[in-house]
Amino acid sequence: MVAFRGPGAAHQVFVVMECLLEKLKVLNYEEEVLAKHNMKNLSRHYFVSSPYLASNPGEQFYMFTVIAAWLINLAGRPFTEPQEYDEPNATVSNILAELRAFGVKVDFPPSKLKSGSGEYVCLVLDRLAEEALKRRSFSFRRPNYPTETTEEESVTEDDAELTLSKVEEEMIEAERSSKPDEILESTVDATEWNLEVERVLPQLKVTIRTDNKDWRVHVDQMHQHRDGIKSSLKEAKSYLDKLQEDIGKTQEKVGSREKYINNQLEHLIQDYRSAQAKLSEAKERYQQASGGVTERTRVLAEISEELEKVKQEMEEKGSSMSDGAPVVKIKQSLTKLKQEIVQMDVRIGVVEHTLLQAKLKEKSNMTRDMHATNIPEHAAGPFA
Repeated sequence: MVAFRGPGAAHQVFVVMECLLEKLKVLNYEEEVLAKHNMKNLSRHYFVSSPYLASNPGEQFYMFTVIAAWLINLAGRPFTEPQEYDEPNATVSNILAELRAFGVKVDFPPSKLKSGSGEYVCLVLDRLAEEALKRRSFSFRRPNYPTETTEEESVTEDDAELTLSKVEEEMIEAERSSKPDEILESTVDATEWNLEVERVLPQLKVTIRTDNKDWRVHVDQMHQHRDGIKSSLKEAKSYLDKLQEDIGKTQEKVGSREKYINNQLEHLIQDYRSAQAKLSEAKERYQQASGGVTERTRVLAEISEELEKVKQEMEEKGSSMSDGAPVVKIKQSLTKLKQEIVQMDVRIGVVEHTLLQAKLKEKSNMTRDMHATNIPEHAAGPFA
């Protein structure tokens, strides 16, 4: 939502807040929101987050949610008005969801709105106010300023004014003129002379242009400023003395009143301290108990996990025991094994019979050979 971050971005939020306030006034938020909830008027920089401005996060967040819900409804989308004790995360998520529905790109985390003030709070409300104004077909137009004709003042220079250089030149020319040989005696009437002097007196005005670099001018200005400071100091000193006296009296009253209140509330302060000590002890016991509960919860979780494993193993063994397929397989294997044993017995019998025949045959051959060797010996005996 923020496209440019220039050097003046820190102050841009003040401008956005002022524009937002004007838009809310156009939408008549005083009667539709403030009067309904019995709230006071917003200041020019109410939602601005600044160390130089007073802040109340709870009040500002509630005001933000109420105004945002009102603007969403004005923009044509139904939105339930949040209550003061609603979950802040859920409320902020719902507001951002409605803002995205208007086509606004949200590129900041929702936690930026939980404080109830700051740049993103002002931007969200400003965009919602624009959508509400679009719904009402309202738009700001540029003001038409009346054209004023400026008459140029003609500066007329008085030719009768003489500069100091011209006066000096005339004086030099007068000195160079010849001196009269005899004493001149005026023949002009004194009354006519005075009338002529009054007539030409305005034309004898001499203008001396002062130079700002002249040190005398600066000295005169310093004297003037010093006199002005002295006169102002006299007036201000009397007011300051009176103010100091009033402040001193007020401080004395406040001090005496503070002592009186402390004396009156001493027993309540002691009770409060004892209650605070008991509360600290209770909190400590609660933390200890919470630690024991946490440890027991962890042990319980481990035991539960082991119990689940045992249950799973028992289920697997039970299912394997209740299943008849392994028994059938064992019986089939036994039957096959018995058949193979019978076949082996037959084969063993055949091999034994073959072996016996071979032994008998070999024995008969040996007997025949023995008889064959004995017969020639007996036959050859008598003829030897």
